[in-house]
Amino acid sequence: MLLGVNIDHIAVLRQARMVDEPNLLEAAILVSSLVDQITLHVREDRRHTNENDLKDILTHCKSIVNLECSTSKEMIDIALKARPFRITLVPEKRQELTTEGGLNLNLKNLKDIIKTLKDEGIEVSLFIDAKLENIHKACELEADFIELHTGVFANLHSAIFTNILKTPYAIKELDVKKDKLFKILDEELSSIKDCALKAKELGLKVAAGHGLNYKNVKEIVKIKEIQELNIGQSIIARAVFVGLKEAILQMKELCG
Repeated sequence: MLLGVNIDHIAVLRQARMVDEPNLLEAAILVSSLVDQITLHVREDRRHTNENDLKDILTHCKSIVNLECSTSKEMIDIALKARPFRITLVPEKRQELTTEGGLNLNLKNLKDIIKTLKDEGIEVSLFIDAKLENIHKACELEADFIELHTGVFANLHSAIFTNILKTPYAIKELDVKKDKLFKILDEELSSIKDCALKAKELGLKVAAGHGLNYKNVKEIVKIKEIQELNIGQSIIARAVFVGLKEAILQMKELCG
């Protein structure tokens, strides 16, 4: 299974002090020597990565670059100018800490945006919730790729198999009996599997990402129709203790 590393989380550290440490290009070059893909999300508010980061990475890194961006005209114009290997269209809200939930596939101009990007030779992926109707819609929209949102799965897995419900980071809605959590987790994992299978049958390439970490990723790796994982926060967090190279190698081993 291919591994893409989201380097936004390195840029978050840089922006905390508004200095050039850690240097994002230096990190990207290291990451590109170890994995199949670099992912970054240039947000409309430029809270972490920006156009200069994107330009530098495209110029100096050899691996595939996957740019996550919203469907706003400003961001699509940036994407068309930069022309990375792949664009992953994602929803974006100013108040969110990270992307929460999949893209609304009923956006009025979405098909036109996808066609415009593809006409420029850019592969197009859609970040979507694991629902079969979204798979069929992605096919109708003529996307090349889908990325299944695994955030719900990750939250459930954490609620069951870690102590997070006893911490300030607990999700109140998940503070229920374990047997109910197991049932919901099984249903969510089944949805991810069903969606991956249907997408593959329809000719879509399949990725997955959001909330995946060293504890829960093994369940997603078992789904053979998923060919790529995009992981950021967990890898960068572990890198604080073991270094970026070792953190990536540990995740690659889990991905098989």
